[in-house]
Amino acid sequence: MNNSKIHIFIISQQSLFLQALEQAFSDMPDIVVLGTISLNDDVLKAIDNLPPDVALLDLDGASENGLELARKIRQRSPNIGVILLTSNPEDNQLFMAIKAQAVAYLNKEVTASQLVEIIHRVARGEHPINESLTTRPKVAEHVLQQFQELTSRAEAGPFISPLTPREIEILEYIAQGYLNKQIAAELGISEQTIKNHVTSILRKLNANARTEAVVVAIKQGLIKIT
Repeated sequence: MNNSKIHIFIISQQSLFLQALEQAFSDMPDIVVLGTISLNDDVLKAIDNLPPDVALLDLDGASENGLELARKIRQRSPNIGVILLTSNPEDNQLFMAIKAQAVAYLNKEVTASQLVEIIHRVARGEHPINESLTTRPKVAEHVLQQFQELTSRAEAGPFISPLTPREIEILEYIAQGYLNKQIAAELGISEQTIKNHVTSILRKLNANARTEAVVVAIKQGLIKIT
């Protein structure tokens, strides 16, 4: 397979939606549709046989099963970016999408060109879902409350240590969806140094993932919502 092309898989309960997306991508020279399939027990097998760069997963008609499938795909193949689409985006589902490690959560009203742009970003390793938090403060607060409810069932975490100016700068880049390599290029330091800073940020904020760190930082006023 040509590595310059982005290979995608489309999963939906709605055959017309599958056909429409497949047709939309047929004119895109750098996007190859490896397959389309309804949400059933064969999805994981199909993805194992032909692993895509990006999986488009339609939640309509199968929200709970769709979120569970997204989680399984990411667990089995962390390199596959899972983009979730829904006709009715809402806060709790966004939280569940973040828990499932989806990289994007989109309204089906998205245009074809917007969807293609998101696919390109996801193929580069970006996580556009973070923007749902940095641009929607109420969602960020809702998500943080849910994270806190989850962590409160265990022992209370350590006191949140203040971040250094450099760590805050790096966290702001993370909130904008930058990858470690991109942050390193922007700041003129090594990617390993960025990784070390990210590890420190997660530890200080008592966060298990970059997205959670962004939410905690927004709530604590460590970074600004733009």
